[in-house]
Amino acid sequence: MARTESNMLPLGTKAPDFTLYDTISDKMLSLDDLKGEKGTVVMFICNHCPFVKHVNNEISRIAKQYTPVGISFIAISSNDVENYPDDAPDKMKINAKEQDFIFPYLYDESQKVAKAYDAACTPDFYVFNGRMDLIYRGQIDNSRPGNDLPVTGKDLRTAINSLLTEVSLKIDQKPSLGCNIKWK
Repeated sequence: MARTESNMLPLGTKAPDFTLYDTISDKMLSLDDLKGEKGTVVMFICNHCPFVKHVNNEISRIAKQYTPVGISFIAISSNDVENYPDDAPDKMKINAKEQDFIFPYLYDESQKVAKAYDAACTPDFYVFNGRMDLIYRGQIDNSRPGNDLPVTGKDLRTAINSLLTEVSLKIDQKPSLGCNIKWK
């Protein structure tokens, strides 16, 4: 399990556009199709990473809390499925159902989207405002597998609440830590 940190895309960056295959609906979906009225959370995750498994329940809870108030959630897996078959689209669909994801789980086969977002690890979180400007990137919270801290989603929730209340985000944005994206 390689411990890799986020690259921390510069704040204010416009969300790179994409159209990807949604493993849940079996449709091609674009960022424009999926973006939220008030904001959008883009997450790079995968099926097999223990860091992602550690936070999956909280990701699902956060999405259920904030989707009704205009925040959209988008999960993307960019891993090389030839060498990591547990991350293949058919298994993504199963995982999404098991985790009760209410958001699309997109497959970035070419890995171009991960590169456009400068994603480095799973999980990696990005929060964009309604104009699709980056306001937060990094960790969900301080919990990691084995560190005995509870998974609360504190950092991600703080970023989303700041966006919803239109109050300037005043937290130290810490990189996420997880498995490296499995590049081809």
